[in-house]
Amino acid sequence: MGEPETRPSLMIRLRDPQDQEAWTRFVAIYEPLVLRLLRQRGLQEADARDVAQQVIVAVTQAVDSWEPDGEAASFRRWLFTIARNLSLRFVQRGKLARRGVGGTDMLKLLQSLPEPEHHTIAAFDNEYRNEIFHWAAARARGEFQDHTWQAFWRTCVLQEPIADVAAELGMTMGNMYVARSRIIARLRRLVEDCEAEDDA
Repeated sequence: MGEPETRPSLMIRLRDPQDQEAWTRFVAIYEPLVLRLLRQRGLQEADARDVAQQVIVAVTQAVDSWEPDGEAASFRRWLFTIARNLSLRFVQRGKLARRGVGGTDMLKLLQSLPEPEHHTIAAFDNEYRNEIFHWAAARARGEFQDHTWQAFWRTCVLQEPIADVAAELGMTMGNMYVARSRIIARLRRLVEDCEAEDDA
């Protein structure tokens, strides 16, 4: 399925503060992604949530000035940079030191991290794709009967043997493959539509 040609980019839509669907999608996909990044950088849960909120506020303030740079995942690299800079600023303000969770050592660690154009942005991008899959799965789940969804989830995600799952669900092997194919096609459409917007 090709990318829709006339659909506005999610990032362009974010410039309209009245577009609640765009902001809801942005927060649903990117907030967990940023939270994982911050936790990986050593921030405690409350601190990570605090900084994640700052990242979202920063995006709302700066999205009007963001311009794609012509390379893949330009928005995610921009977002990664915001998250990294805000986590550094958070540590520099001394909050972690006062809470006894790293202080100067944590600051040195964060400052020593490679810049976004290196392998860290690739890891961030992999996290994004994982988040997109879970977002799409949550959207698609209600569109299918429970046994159809189980046929897909247990064999494709949990990697259980197809024959075993088919026997437990009382499905033929043919029905199993049809169920998996229908859900995979639906997930692919959701992911492609979302990425067509995000990668603009």
